[in-house]
Amino acid sequence: MKTFFVQIKCDIGKTYDVSDALLALNVASEIYSTAGRFDIMAKFHVENDVDIGLFVNRFLTHLNGVRDSETIIAFKAFV
Repeated sequence: MKTFFVQIKCDIGKTYDVSDALLALNVASEIYSTAGRFDIMAKFHVENDVDIGLFVNRFLTHLNGVRDSETIIAFKAFV
């Protein structure tokens, strides 16, 4: 499995709409509201053969109200 995070910048007033749409897709393991440059941070797990760029493009960038996103790929979890 590969783990990655996507920070999402929403259009003004659309954070809850984007969060609801993301929840409805049922692809994120966790979704957080954040403060700062981005409005939402979502955590994803995909199989090793899944192309993360295509996954993000297919599921996230077309959501209504998404202005920008930044993908962060995680390599190792420290326990």
